[in-house]
Amino acid sequence: MSGTLDGLTIIEIGGIGPAPFCGMMLADHGAEVVLVHRPGAAPDARDPLNRSRARLFEADLKTPEGAALVRDLARNADGLIEGFRPGVMERLGLGPDVLLADNPRLVYGRMTGWGQDGPLAPAPGHDIDYIAVSGALHAFGRAGEKPTPPINMVGDFGGGGMLLAFGMVAGLLKAQRTGRGDVIDCAMTDGSSLLMSMIWGFRQNMPAPLPTSLAWRDERGVNLLDTGAPFYEVYETQDGKYVAVGAIEPAFYIALMRLTGLANDPDFAMPFDPAQWPRLKDTLAAVFRTRTRDDWCSDPYAQAACVAPVLSMTEAPDHPHNRARKAFVTAQGVVQPAPAPRFRDSPAKRPK
Repeated sequence: MSGTLDGLTIIEIGGIGPAPFCGMMLADHGAEVVLVHRPGAAPDARDPLNRSRARLFEADLKTPEGAALVRDLARNADGLIEGFRPGVMERLGLGPDVLLADNPRLVYGRMTGWGQDGPLAPAPGHDIDYIAVSGALHAFGRAGEKPTPPINMVGDFGGGGMLLAFGMVAGLLKAQRTGRGDVIDCAMTDGSSLLMSMIWGFRQNMPAPLPTSLAWRDERGVNLLDTGAPFYEVYETQDGKYVAVGAIEPAFYIALMRLTGLANDPDFAMPFDPAQWPRLKDTLAAVFRTRTRDDWCSDPYAQAACVAPVLSMTEAPDHPHNRARKAFVTAQGVVQPAPAPRFRDSPAKRPK
């Protein structure tokens, strides 16, 4: 079994973060990803982002020989991904117009923070900057506190590398169908705003069944999914650990009330009244501090109440569910997430 992308060849111009993540995803699922890196900057094989690459080439792209190598590789490739600022590949003589003239079927993926155009296109930046401008960062954090960056999951990886992987596969399907490649402008500002699509709907009070009182407010920590609601929150337990509670639907909420012994408390009879949420959260916080995390999660009502343990990176690989699904693997001596998603008939490569 070689993976769903077996037979495709992708040239990856060495970089950091989101572009290598895209390369990893394509390689995990069977594409032959050929990595071209700067002299003296060979990738660390232990880094999960560098796994599954088919071949490595060292080349100085500022030299005619280095540029010629990439151009030769791209003539017979299905795709290319790069993560330089706009205009860099053009100055190297490796822009999309040049490479698509050589190979009209080539899918040319471009990963940037700000995009290929716009006033900020040439500016430097990092994940935190891109999600700030897209409107995403403003939503992350607790009431009355400053925004909390969700490490670099939303810009670099969710709105960046993963979106580019989707774009590459879509472009490759088009090329197979039409014989024509394409150029993908994947910007982390665009991607991180796209990840907020449901919240933009909530802000306009959609979907229709959503109670008017739950329309998304443009402030942190007061809404249904941002720790505003007492039934969608993280609580500290007796041992200084945490449980995650996601009891939104009525059946789950009833189970939560039974789990916490609050089923007959009249204060909890109106769970969708935001005015009551701070007081209800205080009560639940006090209750959850009476037992340890694992004691709460082993309770018969916990699963029905959508209560789960908050596991550290050290703990997660050993959770029974993750072990059963082999959700983590060890490669090059490094514990890391296994390839995803899973295909029944064309499983991804197991990292080595």
